[in-house]
Amino acid sequence: MVLPGMKPRYTEDPNRPGERRLPGFGWLPNRVRHMFISCLGEFVGTFLFLFFAFAATQVANNLLGTGAMNVGALLYISLAFGFSLAVNVWVFFRISGGLFNPAVTVAMALIGAVGWLKAAALIISQVLAGIAAAAIVYGLFPGPLAVRTSLENHTSIVRGLFIEMFLTFELIFCIFMLAAEKHRSTFLAPIGIGLALFIAELAGVFFTGGSLNPARSFGPDVVLGKFDGYHWIYWVGPLLGAILAVVFYRFIKTLEYETANPGADGDGHELHDYRGSRDETRTSTRQTTDGTDETDFGTRIQTAKRNPAAPARQNTSSRYDTTFSGSTTNGELSQPMQAFVHGGDGHRSDTDTSSLDHPNERPRAQHTYSSRRSNQSNHDMASNIGYRNGPSVESGTSSY
Repeated sequence: MVLPGMKPRYTEDPNRPGERRLPGFGWLPNRVRHMFISCLGEFVGTFLFLFFAFAATQVANNLLGTGAMNVGALLYISLAFGFSLAVNVWVFFRISGGLFNPAVTVAMALIGAVGWLKAAALIISQVLAGIAAAAIVYGLFPGPLAVRTSLENHTSIVRGLFIEMFLTFELIFCIFMLAAEKHRSTFLAPIGIGLALFIAELAGVFFTGGSLNPARSFGPDVVLGKFDGYHWIYWVGPLLGAILAVVFYRFIKTLEYETANPGADGDGHELHDYRGSRDETRTSTRQTTDGTDETDFGTRIQTAKRNPAAPARQNTSSRYDTTFSGSTTNGELSQPMQAFVHGGDGHRSDTDTSSLDHPNERPRAQHTYSSRRSNQSNHDMASNIGYRNGPSVESGTSSY
């Protein structure tokens, strides 16, 4: 998938004929590019993994001996933000996309997933919603409104700015890879997005309040009428994180990261389906069915089995009896059609079968299911259904 505004013009690599490359990377062989993408992904992934793990450890160690916040409160706040985001994204992504964050909205507009006019309208809605939520909480719950974001005493403005930037980068890049990129597990994206915010809050609540969202910081400050001199970092920091996520995302898209680890979303069914379609194609080219409607054929076979006085004619000249020459009496079949000797399934063909040397290569007619007849017992009905299901395609045996 190539994002809007990133239409590639494929060119041939003169050093490696047959390989298709994006302009600007024609000098790079595919195996080198794949290795570079893998190493880059491991570097960024390991960095983010250890960054948040180290940050949470730093928070826990700084909380020891302090009365302002304890680990229980930190976990409670982080879980509240993470689970609240996951649930509401899952609910509203079919309606509005479930962005809930001006920084995320700007990032989605930068990659072309959201138009700029719609992005502006969504940002206004998000900011107003932040003010409304803070006002209702302030009026509904007792006690002072204690949801403002502020820097910890030993956290400088510059540190707070970059903390917010990296926390927002993690969240937005997670949204890109789980929601903007369509794949097999896209419907589970809200869980991953909620967990991303959870770990970001674990790392940032103690030092900056864990904003990652301008609407989250702006709403309570408007309700309380109190703005710190560094309030701007809760706008600039998340926007810088959004820009960083967009740059990195576009970079790996330009490198065609999908080719570095193909089949990562596969579950093995694609190979099975491919083999199945190949076998079906081979069978259809060698032999085609006659299109005979065999809906009532199973009933005739069962009727003949219940009538031992009417022996079946044996035809040893051919493995298939392609013509029906039985006689009927009062609507009953006196001599059934010759069935296939190996499976007894009654499949037939009007063409030459000399090339069919194995039951697996035997063509199967299309069966249509008809409603049960009034004079048909439950046993007969089950037998007919078993017949219509036919023998096992893989084993070549019949199971009735």
